[in-house]
Amino acid sequence: MEQEKLVDILLTTYNSNTLFLKKQIDSILNQSYRNFCLYISDDCSSESKVIDTLKEYESKDSRIKVFIQDSNLGFSKNFEFLLNQSTADFIMFSDHDDVWHLDKIEKSLKKICELEVDLVYCDERQIDYKDNVIYDSYLKYKNFPIVTGKDSVLAFTRSFCLGCSMIITKDLKEKMIPFKTEVIAHDWLACFVASQNKGIGFVDEPLLDYRLHDENIFGGRSFRTNLDREKSGKKYCDFLEYRKKTIDKAYFDGAKMCLAYTNDEKYKDVIDYYENILKSKYFNFGLRRFFKYLGYRNIGRRGIKEVMLFHFPVFSYLVYRFV
Repeated sequence: MEQEKLVDILLTTYNSNTLFLKKQIDSILNQSYRNFCLYISDDCSSESKVIDTLKEYESKDSRIKVFIQDSNLGFSKNFEFLLNQSTADFIMFSDHDDVWHLDKIEKSLKKICELEVDLVYCDERQIDYKDNVIYDSYLKYKNFPIVTGKDSVLAFTRSFCLGCSMIITKDLKEKMIPFKTEVIAHDWLACFVASQNKGIGFVDEPLLDYRLHDENIFGGRSFRTNLDREKSGKKYCDFLEYRKKTIDKAYFDGAKMCLAYTNDEKYKDVIDYYENILKSKYFNFGLRRFFKYLGYRNIGRRGIKEVMLFHFPVFSYLVYRFV
């Protein structure tokens, strides 16, 4: 029975907002599924209230294990540290500022056991810093593809779900670590490695509230907001710098990370495609490879924005210039 299976939940902190942190931990402790361990690694926070909060929770519930790092590891290494601590057959990732719905573990575990895949993810609601619901479906708002099954090129070319929405198997974890390269997004890597092995499943309902607030780095925000945060000038050379940074961060760096985990020649052509795109300063008419590697049903406005940014930057510049 699923109730007998141990689930490890991994959560990292660094100078986290303690109000949000408490809500996140409380939502985990209140889960309908009780057989879990919560591993928390603080990456040498300078704010003592974060450490005090974690130690208080640890003292009250034996399922919580807190690690305080002596020096700053950085997000990637801190997460790799927690993956190494985990011994359970199933693992879930948690942000430090979200709210899990009461049945998140129960429904995620049931689905991954039913499908016998390496990874299952779910939808999420988006909330603001006051817990008000902004969007009932984060995936629909972002117009992300729903990727399931095995050997999907989309698992290599783009990030399509959040780590906090996942449950993975121990077998998948052991294929991910030790990290073979700099891991910029553990969720992206998990999806790709799962796609190359037993595959990916999906729970078609929100099982958590994903929080948007001023301390978010990039995810969850609108195109306009991200553009305002990233742009540094209005000249064409400024736009090309912004364009390279955007393609690198949102697409190319993740693909290079995944390449370290495969010898399949077709993925090298994706790398060549990204390199070719970044060399194009005005136009690139190689649209076939965009639709081959990045296209999906109902891509809609997201596809238009990406095609303009990748293949017609001179037109995309007009949006950059006047937004």
